[in-house]
Amino acid sequence: MMLLAPAASAQGGTVGLEATVDGRPVGASTLVLDPAETNLKVSVTVRNDTDTVQRVKIVRLSGTALAMTFFAYDTTVPFDVPAKQTVTRGFPLDLSDLGSQAIGLLPTKVEVLTPERDVLAEVEVTGDVRGSLWSVYGVFGLAVLVLTILSWLGALIALARRRLPANRWQRAMRFLPAGIGTGLVAVFSLSVLRFVPPSPTAEIPFIVGAAGAALLLGYLTPHPGDASSDVDTTTTVRLT
Repeated sequence: MMLLAPAASAQGGTVGLEATVDGRPVGASTLVLDPAETNLKVSVTVRNDTDTVQRVKIVRLSGTALAMTFFAYDTTVPFDVPAKQTVTRGFPLDLSDLGSQAIGLLPTKVEVLTPERDVLAEVEVTGDVRGSLWSVYGVFGLAVLVLTILSWLGALIALARRRLPANRWQRAMRFLPAGIGTGLVAVFSLSVLRFVPPSPTAEIPFIVGAAGAALLLGYLTPHPGDASSDVDTTTTVRLT
């Protein structure tokens, strides 16, 4: 069984794509991508409902997060799809270096590209990458975590030492980077722990929510000039 991808418009008709990886239909469920599997069998079926021949040159398997591509495998598989016909092609794919590129759940695509490298059709799926925490994606997440911790430490130390700006909105903006970082760390953690892939529907609520909470916290921090707690309570006695 193969799933039909949303068709792409092409010259008055549509071009559809179906794909399987080791017999598993792409789009039916989470697609496990294990670097230990060095000889995956990928099959693509392109359906051409247009009135002209559609030329395919490249089949691409890629994974993205936070609008960045963390892995991409381009395989040259040139073939033509005559008008009103369907053509299937298969090829092996080596994922042995995938472990150094990503880990966890990632939005994944299988695409067919024209000789001009335009996307002719695609099918989307959630990929479960069995990579290393020290992969490019893993190190990126750890770097965001470190920067977020430093942002919180800087803001809280400035608060403790009463070095925050006197203006409330400026104090709120001082906490904003820490909030954004917290949202990014949440998105990354849920992805690596294989709970939720970092799709826009998951990214935006976490990042906006954490940023809003940090802004509110900064806005409500006390004025740095408020020294009421340090008022000298010494009583002056007047002698008569």
